[in-house]
Amino acid sequence: MRTALKLGALLASSALMTAPAFAQDIEDEVIATGQALSFDELNSVKTPTPIINVPQSLTIISDIQIKEQGFGSVGDILRYTPGLSVSQGEGHRDAIIIRGNQSTADFFIDGVRDDVQYFRPLYNVEQVEILRGSNALLFGRGGVGGIINRVQKSPELGEQFTDLTASYNTLGGFSFAGDTNLDVSDTMGVRLNGFYERLDNHRDFYDGNRYGLNPTIKFEVSPQTTVNLSYEYLNDDRVVDRGVPSTESDTGARPDVPLEGFENTFFGSPDDNLTTLAANIVRGRVTHNFSENWNVNITAQYADYDKLYQNIYPAGFDADAATVTLDGYQDITARENIFVQGNIVGEFETGALHHTLLIGTEIGSQDTANARNDTLFAASNDNKITIPFSDPLSIPSFTFGSPARDRASDVTTVSAYIQDQIDLTDKFILVLGARFDSFDIDVNDIRNDGQFSRKDEEITPRLGAIYKPAENVSIYASYSETFLPRSGDQFLTLNLDSESTKPQFTENREVGLKWDIRPDLSLTTAFFQLDRESFTSVDPEDASQLITVDGARTNGFEIQLTGQLTDKWFMTAGYGYLDGEVEDISAVGTAVEPGSLDGNKTRQTPEHMFSIWNNYQVNEKFAVAAGWTSQDSFFVREDNNVEVPGFTRVDAAAYYDLDETLRLQVNIENLFDTDYFPDAHSNDNISTGAPLNARFTMAKRF
Repeated sequence: MRTALKLGALLASSALMTAPAFAQDIEDEVIATGQALSFDELNSVKTPTPIINVPQSLTIISDIQIKEQGFGSVGDILRYTPGLSVSQGEGHRDAIIIRGNQSTADFFIDGVRDDVQYFRPLYNVEQVEILRGSNALLFGRGGVGGIINRVQKSPELGEQFTDLTASYNTLGGFSFAGDTNLDVSDTMGVRLNGFYERLDNHRDFYDGNRYGLNPTIKFEVSPQTTVNLSYEYLNDDRVVDRGVPSTESDTGARPDVPLEGFENTFFGSPDDNLTTLAANIVRGRVTHNFSENWNVNITAQYADYDKLYQNIYPAGFDADAATVTLDGYQDITARENIFVQGNIVGEFETGALHHTLLIGTEIGSQDTANARNDTLFAASNDNKITIPFSDPLSIPSFTFGSPARDRASDVTTVSAYIQDQIDLTDKFILVLGARFDSFDIDVNDIRNDGQFSRKDEEITPRLGAIYKPAENVSIYASYSETFLPRSGDQFLTLNLDSESTKPQFTENREVGLKWDIRPDLSLTTAFFQLDRESFTSVDPEDASQLITVDGARTNGFEIQLTGQLTDKWFMTAGYGYLDGEVEDISAVGTAVEPGSLDGNKTRQTPEHMFSIWNNYQVNEKFAVAAGWTSQDSFFVREDNNVEVPGFTRVDAAAYYDLDETLRLQVNIENLFDTDYFPDAHSNDNISTGAPLNARFTMAKRF
């Protein structure tokens, strides 16, 4: 079973990374077993479909690749995935840009929604699955550009091991992680994952701590029925850092550029810029096999999140006057999620046609309480203040004493979906599906004594056609849709104006080719057009106001080559081209003139992105690796007033197996000490890249 599970992680992404000796037995068996995802494995396609027959861009990053490349966050993974980029997330959350569309909520755990804003750890992850393109059928609302699904580790029956890992970073951070699998009996296993991480980087005053614990139990009620139970506690406490502001370019011409020369300077309050998270996630899953061809699974999840973040951040910089403008706020969120999801998956024949059928339903309840308090500076009696620039900043007295928002929302969702993959002949496959979603939200605006509600009932289709000129080649075309209610992905924007406005729809059209050149080497390509209807964005002239963008279109191309070039040389390389433009805007009540953004580039969408990672096995004990990730310049927001320059960063690694159970590893980031700006949130919140640094890791299996 272990090999079958690992197969889905490795071959689905073609990520046959060079593994330590104690994992080599898994790798040796992978090629012979085929490329279908395990029928019993939770994954983002929900059916036992070979990856080559999925009519959509799909990347799966295995836990081996995560360890080899030293990935510590979702953002690290995205930098080596074509067509995706990272947004700053205001220094307190994961934020992704997929095909020119930003999201803070399109995250899932084992296929169940995980949409609170926080940084997701990877300590207990079996694989990370990235679906690109709108696809409401499998995941419901949102997922405008795509989704990210984390598959958690689960007990492995019949095996007993303990993996311990310790890492130290030359910037001052360190971490410990443990993974224990207990073989309790022939029908029961227990797995315990845990970690602690001390956070530190190149930025002044930045630090933090986070830790997590995830026990899971798996037992077979009968040969046909398996139960998985999981609990996770996650605690995160760190400084909120929103980077540096922008300033005029050297020539004085527009657009503005990030402020250079202050890569370490903290534009906030060391004592008051902070975020805390306490999350409790309980999940149970029952899987029953009626036969070799029919399977049903039911998943129930309860999640409780308590989140606080507060910060002072730069809102303007005047180089001539040597002044900086500061703003800030405090935000408190409490959310309880309850989801119950059921899927029936079966394979059957009707005459000469072979069917892979998916029938599913999901019921969800999400209760959210959110409050925001603006800063109040005593000297200005306002939420903003302009002060002389100094390093470090001398911040005048302030409080988070100006209430700006106090809302409670109740969301109820009911969904049903069906999809049929029909093998018409050996060469032609048709995928037909549709999903019905009922999204019902009630909002209590406590501060303004307002009650708002809206119910949306939508049907979203999915269509795909696949032509297979050979067993190892597929050419596909697909069409899919999704929608996002006007309350936004965090349920905060429903008001009198948006209460009667229809949801925002997105359409994705895509054609592509998947070619397994060899069992251990694959090539994937995709051309796509993603059309997004009217959506809201922050007014570039006033962050407290929203503007309505009439639409956006992203045309693009992706290509990725992954696998073993030789017995000793593994490589994964990807390129993404994105051309995103916004349409006319409706800016009533704001300082932005209607039509002034028409034809501008979409936010944080580099036109060209390229990455490559090479791993070379020198001998049985020693391996080296080198990577290169680069991206083109991008505009921070739709106003295109600030442009962040492109960059190229080189990384490297080396691995030495002292024996079959002990590995030493070093990962070097930014080998040539390049100055760069990797991501941003707003025109005056731009992250600075870390200088040359190294992470030393020791991994031991008992």
